[in-house]
Order: sequence, then C-alpha cells, then structure tokens
Amino acid sequence: MSTDMDVNKPGYHHPTPWDATFESMSLPAMLERTVKLDPSAPFLHFLGRTYSYGEIFAEARRFAAGLIANGIEQGDRVGLFLPNVPIYASAYYGAMMAGAIVVNFSPLYSVEELSWQVGDSGTRVLVTVDVPELYGTAAKVLADSQLETLVVGSLSDMLPWIKGTALKLFKRDQIADVDWSPDTRKWSDMLKPWPEDEPTLDRAEDLALLQYTGGTTGRPKGAMLGHSQLTQNAQQVAAINPFGDARSEVFMGALPFFHVFANTAILNHAVAAGASIAMVPRFEAGQVLETIEKYKVTGFPGVPTMFQALLDHPKLRKTDLSSLKICISGGAPMPAPVHTRFEEATGVRVVEGYGLTESAGVVSTNPYEGVRRKGSIGQLVAGTEIVLLDKEDPTKLAPEGEPGELAIHGPQVMRGYWQRPETEAEVFVERDGKRYLRTGDVATMGEDGFLEIVDRIKDMIAVGGFKVFPSVVEDVILTHEAVKEALVIGVPDDYKGEVPRVYLTLHEDTDIGADALKGWLNDRVGKHERVDKVVIREDLPRTIIGKLDRKALRAEVL
Repeated sequence: MSTDMDVNKPGYHHPTPWDATFESMSLPAMLERTVKLDPSAPFLHFLGRTYSYGEIFAEARRFAAGLIANGIEQGDRVGLFLPNVPIYASAYYGAMMAGAIVVNFSPLYSVEELSWQVGDSGTRVLVTVDVPELYGTAAKVLADSQLETLVVGSLSDMLPWIKGTALKLFKRDQIADVDWSPDTRKWSDMLKPWPEDEPTLDRAEDLALLQYTGGTTGRPKGAMLGHSQLTQNAQQVAAINPFGDARSEVFMGALPFFHVFANTAILNHAVAAGASIAMVPRFEAGQVLETIEKYKVTGFPGVPTMFQALLDHPKLRKTDLSSLKICISGGAPMPAPVHTRFEEATGVRVVEGYGLTESAGVVSTNPYEGVRRKGSIGQLVAGTEIVLLDKEDPTKLAPEGEPGELAIHGPQVMRGYWQRPETEAEVFVERDGKRYLRTGDVATMGEDGFLEIVDRIKDMIAVGGFKVFPSVVEDVILTHEAVKEALVIGVPDDYKGEVPRVYLTLHEDTDIGADALKGWLNDRVGKHERVDKVVIREDLPRTIIGKLDRKALRAEVL
C-alpha cells in the first residue's frame, strides 16, 4: 500500500492535511526569514543567559565569514564536536552560510571513532569547546588525522557574566589547558565581518549535513541530507502543532543537538516555527526539571530513558510542570509502564513517534490532541507515503493484512550514503516511479492509519535513543589476546530499553574472567556502547556454512 487508506479522510488526526506541501529552502534562508520577523525574539536560553535570534544569526554570519577567509569553499566539510552549547547553533548555520557541509560528531566518541569519521567525511575544520574531555579527544585527532584546523570555543564566555567569571576563578580544572597554535584557533578569532560583496549562499538543492549512522556490518555511514530535506522535515514537524502561534512555544533542549532527532525536532523545528529552546549541556534530571519550571517549557522531545530518570528524581512532584503541553518520546520504544507512570505523575500527555537518520529525523507521530494509540508510532507526518514490503523479497509488497518492512517516500528522505554508491540498491526500492527508503523495521498499519513497529530486520541496538552497532563492539573485544570469537546482541533493559551484551569464546589455556573482560572492553568503547555483561561460552551458534549466527543466539537468549 502507498497507503491503501486515504490518510486525508477524517481518520487522519494531525491538524495539517496529509497532502500538504512544504517549501524547499536552505537552512540559512529559513533562519533569516525567522530573524526578520523579530530579531529580538528569544532563541536560546542557556544556564541563565538568553540569546536572541538576531544575536545567533549575526554570530553565524561572522563565523561563516571566518571560514571563507580561512579557505573553506562550497562543499567542504566542517565538523561539530559539541555538547548543547550556544555556539552549536552559530557554527551549524554559519558553516552552511559559507556553503560548507556540516558533519555531526557525538561527544561520546573515542579518539578512534572520531578520527575515522573525520577521515571518512574529509572534515577540514572541527569545532569543539574547552571542556577537558572534548578538547583532549579533538586535539589527539588533530595531531593524527587529516584534520586541518581545530576551533575551540570558551564555555565561560557563553555563560552569564557571574557564572562565567566563577568558572574561570574557582573551577579551573573544568577548563582545558588549550595549546593554541596556527591550527588550533579560538572561536572568537574565527568571527570576521561578513564581506558586503560576498553573496549569501541560498541553494536548497545543496547538501547540508552528513549524519553518521550504521548497520550490522562494517563502519558507520554518512547519511547525505540536503537543505531541502532538513527544512521540509522541520516544517513537517511544525505542522503537527495544534496549539496556535508557535512563536510563544519553548522547547526543552535536553536531547543532544548532534543527534538527528534533536537536530530536526528541536533546533530546526524551533527556527521554522520561531520558537525558543531552553537548552542544557547534557541531560541531568534535576537540572532539566529546574529548566522546565524557570523557562515555562511547553514541549519536551525526549527518549524513554529521560522520562524514566525524571520519574526517579525526588524533585519531580515538587516541580511546577503546568506550562508543559506535550512530551514526545522517540529514539526507542517506550515501555508501557513508564508511559503510564509518567502521565499519572505529571498530568502531561506523552506521544510516541518514529524516525531515523535517513529520513532527516521524523516520519510519524501520534497526534498531540485527540486520538492516539499507546505502543503505536502514530500516523505519518504530512507529505509522507509508505509501502510495506515482503520481509523475504523487498521487490514485492507484503501479503495483504500481514506485517512488512516499512519503506518511506517523502521530501525528508536522504539522498544516499556518503561515498557509498554501492548501497543504493540495498536501501532504496522503486515502486510506481517513486523511490522508497527501506527502514529495516517490520510494521503493521491499521485501517485508521496508525502504524506499529512489530519487529526489525536490522541488528542495531537502541540504547536510550542511541544506535549501537554490534560489529563495532565486536571489533574491539576481538582485539583482546584471550578472545577467540564474539557476538554482541541487545538485551532488554528497564531503563535504557536495550543494552549490548557480548557472548564470546576464549583461546585455550586462557585464564581471565568475564568481569575482567567487561572492564577491559568498557574502557575502550563509547559510553552508549558499554556492555552490561560478558558471557563466556564453550561455543557460539553457527549457520550451516559455519558463520557465527547472531539470529540464532538472539533466539536462544531471549
């Protein structure tokens, strides 16, 4: 079906008609349009300091001018290795103003992970902040990779004056000792006047973002998202809002901006709607509750682990949450008990949605008002079509009434993977002259247009909204001299949804325990990739031709 039902009938519950179309524009143009409405309107609230749309736009232009002055040209890659700090927005839109393609890097990355993705993307400039852990990692990558320039922002400069001064005076250990050099530049030194004769680049058809994702084998891949995909998905998300003029909305910015969910549903969505963001550097339940109350947050996109953490925090019942209109859960399935308990404790409606990196972030969600289906990923956002493919043969549709692999067509779907043309046939399927993105997730769709994910074909493990790729963890544990073979699978976890667990065999005459191997492994992978347990076995399941069989292991264990 494309679908078999008419989602524009009364059964379609989003406020914008399903057949609505959205304007294709560049992200800088979308920002500039909002700035012109009211330059003084608040954009970012950060630890007691508020930045207006006009301030961020001006700083973005100055950063763009600095990039151009330093030789960045159309199509060059500029990486962001940043937590949620104000210069993320300035660097993100500024790099695009210079015609560059932004590459998002997780602050959780190890040196090896960051170095590999810098190399794969061809990133020339990397922006980070003077937090010791981040600067330390970035500096090592600068020394040992093709990266040309490291730009380091000052956290204290982004804070209110009193907090910034206190950080410099009393918490020096929280500020990195940066080794300034011609290839390690201060953020402030990269801000140049925008040249009057330099036209603002406004090409919606250009690439805007490389967002790395991955599969069950090999290295992560860079999803190529153009300006048009990102701006239209931001408008699709804005079209879900039934609450009137969105310029009075305040979004909770606890999700990391480097993640595609936050990039679209918070940052670009806010710009499309003219809303503001109350942001925190990282998720900490107590600080999030204080931020909601202080800035009268109205919308909170998050992942299930965040809502569980808020439930567990003693301040929850003492916090004024009366401003909150809606919470949106994505990134991983939300456990039904958490869903029910959070709504009972707060009185705030929680709706689940669905998206993926390759779709610029958002595909479907339950309506904010009226009908919804717990456990469902909701109805498609306007302008999006799907087919359900046969699970064994993706060239065919699934049998009528049976689950099938969800495939998506819409203005938000990526163009392909960076320097991976061989994946084209694997991730896209043509039907009726349209190109559909295969998701690897098995779904059903009811007559009312509500979708439900019932299984998945891919082996990715969803850890609190982050994707963990078993092969990456396996590659690390297999470097231990005692380990012979290994398989990693996801196992259920009440807090994170899933966690990785490694099953392995050892070489003969090896004397090492599971706990020692767990500690060794977890010291060498990202925080989200850490395993909950190492299980040592005599053997691992294999296929008929002798390959290790992850599917059989999962069936045996779960």
